[in-house]
Amino acid sequence: MNHSKRHRAILTLLQQDGTVTIADLARKLDVSLETVRRDIKPLASEGAVVKMHGAIGLPSVMGEAPFEKRMRENSEAKKAIAVAMAATVRDGDSIMLDTGTTTSFLARELLGHRRLTVITNSSDIARTLSTVNDNRVYMAGGELRSDNGAAFGVSAIEFVSRFSVTHSVISTGAVDAAGGIMDFDLEEAEFARMVISRGKRSVAVTDHSKFGRQGLVTVCDFAAITEIVTDRSPPDDIRAALDRSSVRLMLAASAVSSPAGAEFTGPSPLNRE
Repeated sequence: MNHSKRHRAILTLLQQDGTVTIADLARKLDVSLETVRRDIKPLASEGAVVKMHGAIGLPSVMGEAPFEKRMRENSEAKKAIAVAMAATVRDGDSIMLDTGTTTSFLARELLGHRRLTVITNSSDIARTLSTVNDNRVYMAGGELRSDNGAAFGVSAIEFVSRFSVTHSVISTGAVDAAGGIMDFDLEEAEFARMVISRGKRSVAVTDHSKFGRQGLVTVCDFAAITEIVTDRSPPDDIRAALDRSSVRLMLAASAVSSPAGAEFTGPSPLNRE
């Protein structure tokens, strides 16, 4: 097939990220959703891409588990966010983490800390931080999902509701100026909503690709969090909404080489009125 310029652009984006949502393609290519869908049809017919629900991927990465694929997407940005966030956690602190690729990166950055109390529903995070450095790790119970090894549902929510921690940290599927922190899975959103309510400091960690997305389920409005940690400044409408809710913004673009160089704006997350 003789690929058009837009076809080549779609394949380039896939080579960078492995999978891309239809909405993200439309935004990045500055075309309509219908135009993207028309462009995808011949690529899918020739086997250059694989269609999924609301997204496309490269055939070479479709054999991976979904969580493994997401760990590869924007990995440098997620690592930078994790480094910056880990630098604000002290030895002996308590921290609650939901399941997500960015929170899994954070768990790895917390391996340099000691005597942490960790509460999570993620088997990956629990395995990473348990039995090392005198940590205490509590994992929410329930049936583990096959794609990410995490527990959800009533029993998981009830378990974490018993704890109050210094830092509660959630990942997110979408950040919308009007909708706030959003996700695409009801159970994940319900669990994250409980996590965010249990921390003195309540943080959403997300890379810039989630800005401007509108998820299926609202986790919370911006007023429910004290801070958002990301790798790039959000669009003006989202930044204005964060300011109205007095949410502190940490930009972690330089955090990989120098955590102390991360940019902070807004009030201190532990002293917000």
